[in-house]
Amino acid sequence: MEAPESARPRPAGGDPSPAEPAFPGRAAPAPAAPWERFSAWLECVCVVTFDLELGQALELVYPSDFQLTDKEKSSICYLSFPDSHSGCLGDTQFSFRMRQCGGQRSPWHADDRHYNSRAPVALQREPAHYLGYVYFRQVKDSSVKRGYFQKSLVLVSRLPFVRLFHSLLSLIAPEYFEKLAPCLEAVCNEIDQWPAPVPGQTLNLPVMGVVIQVRIPSKVDRLESSPPKQCNQENLLPAPMVLASVHELDLFRCFRPVLTHVQMLWELMLLGEPLVVLAPSPDMSSELVLALTSCLQPLKFCCDFRPYFTVHDSEFKELTTRTQAPPNVVLGVTNPFFIKTLQHWPHILRIGEPKMSGDLPKQIKLKKPSRLKTLDTKPGLYTSYMAHLHRDKALLKRLLKGVHKKRPWDAQSALLRQRLLELTQSFIIPLEHYMTSLMPLQKSVTPWKSPPQIRPFRQDEFLRSLEHAGPQLTCILKGDWLGLYRRFFKSPHFDGWYRQRHKEMAQKLEALHLEAICEANIEAWMKDKSEVEVVDLVLKLREKLVRAECHQLPVKEATLQRAQLYIKTVISSLPKDLQTVLCPP
Repeated sequence: MEAPESARPRPAGGDPSPAEPAFPGRAAPAPAAPWERFSAWLECVCVVTFDLELGQALELVYPSDFQLTDKEKSSICYLSFPDSHSGCLGDTQFSFRMRQCGGQRSPWHADDRHYNSRAPVALQREPAHYLGYVYFRQVKDSSVKRGYFQKSLVLVSRLPFVRLFHSLLSLIAPEYFEKLAPCLEAVCNEIDQWPAPVPGQTLNLPVMGVVIQVRIPSKVDRLESSPPKQCNQENLLPAPMVLASVHELDLFRCFRPVLTHVQMLWELMLLGEPLVVLAPSPDMSSELVLALTSCLQPLKFCCDFRPYFTVHDSEFKELTTRTQAPPNVVLGVTNPFFIKTLQHWPHILRIGEPKMSGDLPKQIKLKKPSRLKTLDTKPGLYTSYMAHLHRDKALLKRLLKGVHKKRPWDAQSALLRQRLLELTQSFIIPLEHYMTSLMPLQKSVTPWKSPPQIRPFRQDEFLRSLEHAGPQLTCILKGDWLGLYRRFFKSPHFDGWYRQRHKEMAQKLEALHLEAICEANIEAWMKDKSEVEVVDLVLKLREKLVRAECHQLPVKEATLQRAQLYIKTVISSLPKDLQTVLCPP
């Protein structure tokens, strides 16, 4: 059943609150179109129910005119229900990630550059995947033939704001299950009034009589694990529900069964190794997968990951084939069938129901892959991987001490997140320093020559530099750092990091070149130049201005204005016929 046409949220009044334009003083954005504010946060909202004849069925998509392919609809249906092995009674919240099948279809956000250029790389909008945030309810109901009420409310987005969207679901889903469509319509109306997510801003998001206050992280934020400062709340009634983060999970709770192996798992993530996480329920599998993929921050996780994956997924054959090496993907599953299907994968993490050993769940053990059994596989990390770095015993000691002293979990998570951040930074800083050394000197950028090239990255040269500028300067952990870097060079994360940094450096060079041109004496340059050379300069300057705007180059507004003035000056020196060609009426 699709939502009736009348259920569409009304057009938002006034202008949206987009990020500031990349170049101040330019034309203001057009007024908000219907759904524009809604679609700044969500692609759509889905309701999935269990039909005795059809199985899982898509009962409602909101807005009703949002286009999903049949394959996407089928994936959402299967991924929104725990499989039969989980036995989830009551309410369960979990997440999934699925590939878009029909290309990007959100007309309001075909261009994500304003948001992505300011957001941390790990929080940028997904270009080719949908993220699903699920609230599933299964309770006994004698009025239903099957004897159970089974329904899921799903928020589909391209933003990785797992904490915000699950908090939103915990507010709206229980109410929706009681009041159904009218409640959902009212909620979507409210979301369609929200300001757009702007990195660096604290936003108040009203929904169902509650104001959720969040701060959208910015890439210029100082990297730390303490919560951001709250903004002034004295005029807000009711008092807001303040979320410390839009995306951070409770790392300590997610990693409790594997605390002794967190560092090895960090290495596996860094190297982009294929990993299966088999857990008793989709909430445990999805949280652990998302925790693993977040432990590389500030690095972007460049591999594929599926917080919850089923045998019915359209990509099941592609990801489980034995005809080629396992893909670089982290799979969260609950069906023990995957143990048999993915026996050839190098790393399988089996998590059981939490069994307490004192104040801490019993820690899983390292086991050889040969000990995997297709049935009744015991919890453990099945891998033959040997960690390159020595275990951080000081961290484990502090976490255990915190457990005994009943330290709050959010404080334990902050400690764990900070140590993982420091470890990643210690690994990345030498790479950053070396990459900076490949940048041409600013004095070599001259106005009338093409900008110099960035020197190539030479792995052997970098490895030699580690002797005096390696991670040992910032990290106390010993081990085979050289071996870890050598394996990292073969991973998707090195490729992703290098491409991003090279792109940023190339843009910086372009910006420096434009500044050099604008600071030069253009009249003196024009004196002995032919008309062809002068026209060529006009065309090149215009091309640079377009690139500056399209690629968000780090160029001052004053430089752009001077470039525009230069173009006018140069054109005015040309004959009238050429002026008409270059500036048609």
